[in-house]
This record gives sequence, structure tokens and C-alpha cells, in this order.
Amino acid sequence: MKTIYDIQQLLKKFGTIIYIGDRIADLEMMEDEVKELYQSQCIGTQDYQMAILLLRQEATRLREAK
Repeated sequence: MKTIYDIQQLLKKFGTIIYIGDRIADLEMMEDEVKELYQSQCIGTQDYQMAILLLRQEATRLREAK
């Protein structure tokens, strides 16, 4: 998993498509969904950690750009 797109594809496998219209809100919602999948043991630790890292990096980048 290397991009936000990869995370979206992972969520899509579980029937979750997130589009709110605000990119930062989308990233936060994706983070919540990834946490739920991890707690439900649907994804492994490595996928969880990488997804959270990527989502937080992107959200931070967008906040700093504003």
C-alpha cells in the first residue's frame, strides 16, 4: 500500500466508498473506516499501520497548504 488510491481500493473491497466533497473530511472518514476494519480483524497490522500513516500524512499536507 503506497497511495491514498490503494487505501480507497482496500475500502472498496469491503463495500465502502467515501466521498464527502471535502478532501480532509474524506481522509478522516477513511481513517475511521480503516480503524474499524482493523478492530474487526479484517485487515492485518501492516496494512493498518501503513494506511493510517498515509492518511495522516496527506491530511497534514493539505492542512499546511491552506
